[in-house]
Amino acid sequence: MSDVSQVVRTEPIARGTVEAYRGTFAASDPVLDAGDVLPAGWEGVFFPFAVPLADLRPDGTPARDGVVPEIDLPRRMYAGETTEFLRPIRVGDEVTQTTTLGTVTDKSGSRGRLTFVDIEREYAVGGAVAVRSVWHDVFLEAADPDAPQRAPRPDPSVVRDAEWIDEVTLDARQLFRFSALTFNTHLIHYDRAWAREVEGLPDLLVHGPLTRILLLDAARRHAPGRTPTRVDVRAVAPVLVDRPVRIVGGGSTADGLRVTAVDADDVVLATADITFSGH
Repeated sequence: MSDVSQVVRTEPIARGTVEAYRGTFAASDPVLDAGDVLPAGWEGVFFPFAVPLADLRPDGTPARDGVVPEIDLPRRMYAGETTEFLRPIRVGDEVTQTTTLGTVTDKSGSRGRLTFVDIEREYAVGGAVAVRSVWHDVFLEAADPDAPQRAPRPDPSVVRDAEWIDEVTLDARQLFRFSALTFNTHLIHYDRAWAREVEGLPDLLVHGPLTRILLLDAARRHAPGRTPTRVDVRAVAPVLVDRPVRIVGGGSTADGLRVTAVDADDVVLATADITFSGH
């Protein structure tokens, strides 16, 4: 692990930013006003990336952000996170975000070197921590366009055993808006040539943090009156632009629920294990 680095920032939960997200990704939700509780996950729209252009890597991700050390692998991906929701954040609150470097782990996989980096964030209101999150990123070697593609592994049981299913198809306009809201300049979200020719993807990639919010949003709508206290997100396979994605709820218990993003071929794209309080 590298020396611990930390960045502290403060900003208000501005109604305009909340409405920009709602109007793009959650139009069926009611408009939120000052004092209303921010839905779990929406804090992720705030505190956009804040590094000068000169401190970006060639792929558009931060090279030097005051927290994550420079890593000599060219590709960076969101791998998931664990987030605890401890108390409400409300529209209009002044929130202080503290970001700290967590564990850095080097590994070797079937496709070369990988470095896993944990990024720890706390969101505090009035000195009390409201949200605590550990975000998992992975850095990878350059994609090999000649390498055989891994065969997808469908899991039909996810849809077969579903308690409810929503469907969403995200287009390039929505990806642009999420990139703009979060100041995310990662080229895989808006540069098709980069996504295909450099990263080896079939098309533009939907942001992992956006998928995470959409999974939480679906759970909130299907479990009214229940408040998430924790979510464990795992990114499994690429979520691609213009492709139908089914958001599937299942395995409900008194304490929680699993929400899964599944493509048209029953391939699992992401999972979110959500723990609730309240009934």
